[in-house]
Amino acid sequence: MAEEALARATLPQAIAPVAVAKTLTNNVIRLSGRLPEIWADPSTTDAKRKALLRCLVEKVILDRGERDVARVRIVWRGGAVSEIDVKMHVASIARLGRGGEMQERIIELARTHMHDDEIAAVLTSEGHRSPDCADKVLPVTVQRIRYRAGLKGLVERRTRWRHTQDVLSANELAGVLKIPVNWLYVQIRQGRLLIDRHPSGAHVFANAPSAIEAVRKLRNHEIDKLDLRINEPHKKGHSHG
Repeated sequence: MAEEALARATLPQAIAPVAVAKTLTNNVIRLSGRLPEIWADPSTTDAKRKALLRCLVEKVILDRGERDVARVRIVWRGGAVSEIDVKMHVASIARLGRGGEMQERIIELARTHMHDDEIAAVLTSEGHRSPDCADKVLPVTVQRIRYRAGLKGLVERRTRWRHTQDVLSANELAGVLKIPVNWLYVQIRQGRLLIDRHPSGAHVFANAPSAIEAVRKLRNHEIDKLDLRINEPHKKGHSHG
């Protein structure tokens, strides 16, 4: 009789963990499809996001590597594994994986009298970055390399300039079209977009619906080359399909 009473007393305790585990599993399954929504919800605090990650992640392994990229290995609960590369800040250009290539490219473009911000935009579009910036090349990085290569006086100093309303700067045109200004510089450098330059060194575009629409077509690959040079009377700004 004592044994039966003990069994009746311990049976609910034995069943309870199983019931809880099943309930938790069902809750996880129900929420799994909503995880991106929950994560992006403005009402989800950083503390809750960290708590959510602790529930999902078993461990994180970081391999610092020898240069500017660290390999992160995430082991999720359940056994799945994700591997990602993280760009790290480094102390010098020499520590960048493509540092030597970037220096050669800067010198090459500087010899064409491009300004530092234009060179930086081109290099960013080609996947380069500054040592202390994970996603782009800074003009100051270009300037330092250019000076070090003895090209200090090669580029005329750009001054702030004012223009009439019949023209747009590259940044203004990019804003109108809602496109990256880097894309314009790449098209100019590769000869797909022919454009005038202001005496200050800035590129200028006609502020006209036809010109703006032509650049939009180039962006959408409807044409493969565009000539918008204003200062050539025999070329009023035409496109080549």
